[in-house]
Amino acid sequence: MSLFRSEEHVMRWLHANDKQRGEVLPLEQVWRLAQAWYRDPRDPAWRARTADESQEVLSSVGLTSDFWKFG
Repeated sequence: MSLFRSEEHVMRWLHANDKQRGEVLPLEQVWRLAQAWYRDPRDPAWRARTADESQEVLSSVGLTSDFWKFG
């Protein structure tokens, strides 16, 4: 994951690094994803998510394009 100041900054970085554009998210959405995704593995009830559960986390914060599909 890379952070950028603006759309112009994204485009300059892509050009300078000969990369193709992936998904670009607003910081607020990245924050919601982090809050939903990261859990405390020290919690006695912690267990790894299934692929379906992971997909649901992504969907819950609006990440539903093909880019975010597992499998």
